[in-house]
Amino acid sequence: MLIFSILAITMGLFLWGRLRHDVIALAALLASVIAGLVPTDAAFAGFGHPAVITVACVLILSQGLQNTGAVDWLARSVLPREAGRLTGMLALMGLGAVLSGFMNNVGAMALLMPVAVQLSNRLDLTPGQVLMPLAFGTILGGMTTLIGTPPNLIVSGFRNEAGLGHFAIFDFAPVGAAVAVVGVIFVVFVGWRLVPARQSAAGESFDTGAYFTELRVPEKSKAVGLTLRAFEREIEDSDAQIVGLVRNEVRITAPHGGRRIRANDILILEADVDTLAEALSVFGIELEERTASSEDKDAAEEKTAQSESPDDTDEGEDEGPARNDEIVLRELAILPGSTIVGRSANDMKLRTRYAINLLAVSRAGRAPRTRLRTLELKSGDLLLVQGASDAVSGFVNDTGCVPLGARDLRIPDTRMAIIAGAIMVGAIGIVTLGLLPAAVAFALGVLASMVLRTVPLRQVYTAIDWPVIVLLAALIPVAGAMQSTGAADLLARFLVDTIAQGNAVVALGVVLITTMFLSDVMNNAATAAVLCPIALGISDTLGVNPDTFLMAVAIGASCAFLTPIGHQNNTLILGPGGFRFGDYWRLGLPLEVLVVVVSLPLLLVVWPL
Repeated sequence: MLIFSILAITMGLFLWGRLRHDVIALAALLASVIAGLVPTDAAFAGFGHPAVITVACVLILSQGLQNTGAVDWLARSVLPREAGRLTGMLALMGLGAVLSGFMNNVGAMALLMPVAVQLSNRLDLTPGQVLMPLAFGTILGGMTTLIGTPPNLIVSGFRNEAGLGHFAIFDFAPVGAAVAVVGVIFVVFVGWRLVPARQSAAGESFDTGAYFTELRVPEKSKAVGLTLRAFEREIEDSDAQIVGLVRNEVRITAPHGGRRIRANDILILEADVDTLAEALSVFGIELEERTASSEDKDAAEEKTAQSESPDDTDEGEDEGPARNDEIVLRELAILPGSTIVGRSANDMKLRTRYAINLLAVSRAGRAPRTRLRTLELKSGDLLLVQGASDAVSGFVNDTGCVPLGARDLRIPDTRMAIIAGAIMVGAIGIVTLGLLPAAVAFALGVLASMVLRTVPLRQVYTAIDWPVIVLLAALIPVAGAMQSTGAADLLARFLVDTIAQGNAVVALGVVLITTMFLSDVMNNAATAAVLCPIALGISDTLGVNPDTFLMAVAIGASCAFLTPIGHQNNTLILGPGGFRFGDYWRLGLPLEVLVVVVSLPLLLVVWPL
């Protein structure tokens, strides 16, 4: 009665929605400890649970893929540039589903949201009509592998505690992949039409206009030999254009589109800051000021020892972890009273004095007539700068500039993207081959990411979604109390005798549908933690294969399509899609019915009772 009461209050608080999920879970854990249901020495054992460690590590590795531009490159390679609605939606949802199978599905959704908004403009749809299919596609993709979503890791953990060992990384694929494929096809061809066509609630509230920046073309770039017209054609999706060219220190304003690009040319590019990374990564070109800062380092070191560290902002140079790990991109606005009005980057010695690079300037839509480093700055200019976070803060304090609201700005780095991808693939390979447990393999990947700097040390802990970690760690001992007190067995017998009446197939359907319903109204990880002991109890009561019921919990916990609170991906699109609470079920309900129809027979075939 005590554990049922605590769980009932916990679920009620989840449904109430006024408190954060991690706060509710921690309260449930402490209540269980005080009531004597969880031993005091095991109260926080959940924080060392392999599922919790693996979730944290996957979030960090996902941050590395995001930082380096690896997913941006993949999206550009996979998504067709000239495609209709069906082809474009299928490519986007397919990419989201594949990515979420091997990285955190919330991270996959966050990475592809800007791509979805761009695609909606191209397909003449509202942002929500593309964002909701993408959100559901990433949720579906998460059920295909062990690491795709936290519920799968939790299910695997309960299987191991039951003495059956962990699930392998691709054990979820036979059923999960089939459900994901059918779900994606349904949404692409039929489902997206059920999404209400609402305008974004966010609107265009944060538009800083176009930035003008300089790109140096390296000798091995694919851009060498192309005409400027052909170059612009390749980057047209990013709404960027070439407004000038510097060759042999001679600036050419509005160059002819038929002029061919040569190695070491400097292209003057006009692009929005949010699409700047995409424009840069098409041809593997780097910002001129980033390249120049590396080339100027040696000369600066010869002049003075004081300029040794400020000039170096490139990753991988031996400047010490504190400096390298603090490299950030920031947008700054120049106020009328700023001390840098009328001065240029060269005049201020930005690199040697402040240890920052001026990467781009936005000036009322007008292209500068001189090089960035010699451009006299004016009040109202917007600057895109790169440097250590404390160096940028010092520059802001000294000059009277105002930092704009933080945005997810990143400059792609091909070499680091390859390293980040290799680390993720290597960790997955180690788990697949059974060389190490998932928690150890992905922790090893995190260590490699820290050493190789695909994830700066300052981001290692900020990349972790700590409320989710606390939620998991707190509910695992509570779920264990359901088993130790016999509550799971009691509930299992009630479901089997009263609803299923001893029929194993009906009981399987009850577990699947119950899990899906609960995951729509409370956190999916919490749902998995609560339902796993019940599923094991039912299978034991009926004397059938427990794996069938555990897989039903995994499928059901990953199918939260009815509400914006059921999954974080649904919450992410609430504002950008302009949605209301009741908009989700229109597509979500048919999709959940389809999941039940497809998964139940497959569970019986792949995991026979």
